[in-house]
Amino acid sequence: MRGRWGRHGLVAGLLTALAVIAGCTSPPPSAPERADEWRQGKVRTPATLDPYFPDLGNHGYQVEHYQLAVTYDPASKQLTGQVVAQVEALTRLESVRFDLVGLTVTSATVDGMAAGVDRGDDKLIVTPADPIAAGATFTVTVDYQGIPEPVSHPGLGDNGFQPTSEGAFAIGEPRSASTWFPVNEHPSDKATYTIELTVPEGLAAISNGVPAGREPAAPGWTRWRWEERHPMASYLVTAVIGDYRVTTREHADRPLVVAVHSDLPTRIDQQLLRSGQIADVLAEWFGPYPFDAYGGVVLADPRVGFALETQSRPVYSPAFFIAGQDGTGVIVHELAHQWFGNCVSITSWRDIWLNEGFATYAEWLFEEFDGGDTAQETFDLYWEGPGGADRFWTTPPGDPGAGRLFHSAVYVRGAMTLHALRVTVGDEAFLEILRSWVARYAYRNATTDDFVALAEQVAGRPLRELFDAWLYADQRPTYPGR
Repeated sequence: MRGRWGRHGLVAGLLTALAVIAGCTSPPPSAPERADEWRQGKVRTPATLDPYFPDLGNHGYQVEHYQLAVTYDPASKQLTGQVVAQVEALTRLESVRFDLVGLTVTSATVDGMAAGVDRGDDKLIVTPADPIAAGATFTVTVDYQGIPEPVSHPGLGDNGFQPTSEGAFAIGEPRSASTWFPVNEHPSDKATYTIELTVPEGLAAISNGVPAGREPAAPGWTRWRWEERHPMASYLVTAVIGDYRVTTREHADRPLVVAVHSDLPTRIDQQLLRSGQIADVLAEWFGPYPFDAYGGVVLADPRVGFALETQSRPVYSPAFFIAGQDGTGVIVHELAHQWFGNCVSITSWRDIWLNEGFATYAEWLFEEFDGGDTAQETFDLYWEGPGGADRFWTTPPGDPGAGRLFHSAVYVRGAMTLHALRVTVGDEAFLEILRSWVARYAYRNATTDDFVALAEQVAGRPLRELFDAWLYADQRPTYPGR
């Protein structure tokens, strides 16, 4: 369909479509049911490492759960940690390799028995006394310490654990977690997490999931506990330590935890506390909110100029909120990722548009819902605007390359792909595709080919040519509907 919808035409169309498909689209299975599927081995590490980042991730096993206990001293920047990983062997294992940047391993055990330790190329190799049989489940415990440092990529900037004047934060993609604990650092190996952060008394220590208590540790120290009970890709794990105002409320029978650095104005707290209400709007389009907690964290560090969809509790740069700015758009974007990227996760970094294109299109939908430009008007703005000077039309969002993982084409052309799909199949089918995508692959991993196949199944027509033109061509596609 070509032309423009009225100011609220898209939202009205989507709500009408919701009513139409309500009787024919079953709700997604519950989180525990999906988690059980995942634990039974529905998700496996791919046979080959990621072509964009071949040094990330490890073969031969799948982690089910990480129990992480970290103590961090901001004065010395010293971190002391222990990780207990519950693992399933996919093949016979002579050793188990984890990703770990820097830091010194002091001991390792497999099922309580001392294991050998070796290092190389940002890897930790743990060798048990006896090989592990395929299909066996086992526990790896690693004790480690040191001064964490972030990793730097020419096109992606600094990522990982970074100290601040009074604390630290750990965020980034594609690599972050391995700068502060041993991990299988690839999104195809999702795991649940128990996270304990022990910090000097008076500081906050924020992480993912449901708050599971706070208690005195050694004199002058406080231990904060968090539980993420749904499978989570490692780049979505966060730790934020420092002088933060922490507000906890209930929304939809779930905790909503907001933490804003004390140097920032309190009006930012109020913006973040809208996260539950914004998620409710998105749930009308995408299906039930997929996690057990809501919230957000706003840093006060100028080194961070981005926001990241850390699971259940996104972390934001202060730049989105300072000088009286309204942060609604970025909140919508990061909350949309809870469905697209966090609940349904990519199998390879090549498919990053499945995260960023979907979250960007959610911004367009919400802007119209909130009385701003329609999605069609936003699409037309980009259609007429970027041209080719900034490689917008020559960068294929379906395969942008490692150095352009976060290029504007991934976000905007990704969103334009979805709008072109919507124009082609109509509101009812489009909404059913989005909701079915989340329902079918909830808490698992999927690929662009999976999405194309699902879209064709729901629409009842071939769509590969459309997706090839919008995701992989190095030129501007035909305007949809012409």
